[in-house]
Amino acid sequence: MSAELRSFSEDRSPQALSVSQAAREAGVDVLPADAPLMEQGQEGVQAGDAGMVRAEESAQKPAKRAKRRRFGRRKDSGSETTGLAVWRAVARRNLFTVGIFSLFVNLLMLTIPIYLFQLSDRVLTSRSLDTLVMLSLLAMGFMIVMSLLDILRKQVLGRVATQFETILGGIVLAGMVGGPRREEGGNANAMRQLHQVRGFISGPVMLNLFDAPMAPFYFGAVFLVHPHLGMIAVASGLSLLLAAILNQKATSGSLREAGTYSARADAQAEALSRNSQVINAMGMLNEAIQQWGRSQSRALVLQTAALDRNYWISGLSKFVRLLTQIAMLGWGAYLALNGEITGGTMIAASIIAARALQPIEGMIEGWRGLVQARAAYASICNVVAAVENEKPRMKLPKPKGHVIVDKVLYIPPGSKEPVLNGLGFELMAGESLAIVGPSGAGKSTLARILVGFITPTAGRVRLDGTELRNWDRRQFGEFTGYLPQEVELFPGEIKLNISRMRSDSPDQDVYEAAVLTSVHEMITRLNNGYETVIDGHGAPLSGGQKQRIALARAFFGNPSLVVLDEPNSNLDAVGEQALAETLQRAKEKGITVVTVTQRPALLNCVDKVLILRGGRIEAFGPPQEVLHRAVRPPETVRPPQSSQIAPPPLPQLRGA
Repeated sequence: MSAELRSFSEDRSPQALSVSQAAREAGVDVLPADAPLMEQGQEGVQAGDAGMVRAEESAQKPAKRAKRRRFGRRKDSGSETTGLAVWRAVARRNLFTVGIFSLFVNLLMLTIPIYLFQLSDRVLTSRSLDTLVMLSLLAMGFMIVMSLLDILRKQVLGRVATQFETILGGIVLAGMVGGPRREEGGNANAMRQLHQVRGFISGPVMLNLFDAPMAPFYFGAVFLVHPHLGMIAVASGLSLLLAAILNQKATSGSLREAGTYSARADAQAEALSRNSQVINAMGMLNEAIQQWGRSQSRALVLQTAALDRNYWISGLSKFVRLLTQIAMLGWGAYLALNGEITGGTMIAASIIAARALQPIEGMIEGWRGLVQARAAYASICNVVAAVENEKPRMKLPKPKGHVIVDKVLYIPPGSKEPVLNGLGFELMAGESLAIVGPSGAGKSTLARILVGFITPTAGRVRLDGTELRNWDRRQFGEFTGYLPQEVELFPGEIKLNISRMRSDSPDQDVYEAAVLTSVHEMITRLNNGYETVIDGHGAPLSGGQKQRIALARAFFGNPSLVVLDEPNSNLDAVGEQALAETLQRAKEKGITVVTVTQRPALLNCVDKVLILRGGRIEAFGPPQEVLHRAVRPPETVRPPQSSQIAPPPLPQLRGA
């Protein structure tokens, strides 16, 4: 095993382990070619060590491994291995094997034309039954070997496709969920593109890419039969190559634009599916379909135009290949009449020429898939590179919860107007803050910035003196709780949702979070208690129950900072009281809590209130000082007196 592959196998980051570890548990060998070396290396690995190292290296470098366990994976940039580097190393080795198999498969493809040549010029003239039997057995043996090699190269390509998703799947998912573009909506199509590339690698067009370079060899074989026939075959090959270039020029732009509109239509379809209740309840189905159809129809129009061009060019290439067959046989017959070649060599040359042109024609027919797979692979590489370019951060001790917001400015991508403009405040450890203000003031945006989901355009947010961007993301998440405005629970048991999908978390931690947020009694009243399974839509829980479960998830693990965005939007009176008790318990435990709310009931439960209006701080301080500015009394409107209400005019009748 190379140093890069060993380094990747030692990587314990979530991106590297998320899919590869699951594949190993399922019995899929990530690097099957190095299995013997890994078995040898495991003899020298200490118990509990997850790295796959050689025995001699583990014996020579125990101190380095111990240091790496104590201080984390701090590597030089030159020795650091990325998922792309591992994938390319695996692909290079396995694709080289496929190339070797393809070479022998194409050589054995000459068995049929040579067999026909021998039958025509040797068996039929000598009338020897023994020669016929021997040639037939030899040809059958070569065909068996060729079929086995063809099966093996297809299996290798299938393994390469599996390894592609195994190695890069977790990193791509990390790029979708937590990559640099997460605040713009992420890379929603990255997983679909990953599946598309995997399907292309194991598809027939990939085999044509390996067979096409053998075309000059076949042309050379035809030249050995007769130069005239060779020139006919080469001319046909050049014609097909020209057709392939023309096909690329005529279809690539339209297919690329069609892919953009298709991705947009898919995103709209997913949004419509998420909002199916609203659509059906308010009779918006026709309008929703029309909105989706605008993007989808544009994609279909562009795709149809590109496919029409591809069909015409594919038909032209097929016509050229068939015309080549006629030309080879016709001119071969003419040469046979003149005694320059035999009938067997004429047929053999025709078969060889057809074999030379077949992969080129196949590439033209599958050009659409080739273009789409190429674009998808480039997009995946960009996502993976963006994730892997993030620098590893040093692990810091658990923060106390001291928050400093210093001159924060945030301008959304594609906009020129700031949502937040020059915000600055400070919270000591254990203090609680309520953020109030009208809709559109930037309250939810500030909440996302406080948990590191959005990076401010300017300014800094510090937790215990360290900027949020300098915290290790996983470590920061363990010390932070977040309840978004739109509550989403993951499919699975309530216990797993509270424990943040960590199946190895002690039940005691789940219980403490439930008790802290006063949801333990609510959960125990369910039929299956903590083992109640929630589906993708949150059933069988109500909106308020889902919000209370998400509240317990936010406080799981005794975090230092908890940000709650409208935590009481779906709560009843009992839930409101439980939320107030939760804030009081959090204060006793020294947890810094930031709550975005529109209801004044929670303002009496916090230490400070921040009034946000138009992206700026209007007031900040203790509730008793700013509470009178938080809620402005509405203007008094006097109802009209009964004597002042004029009766409506009577309608005038016709003819009156």
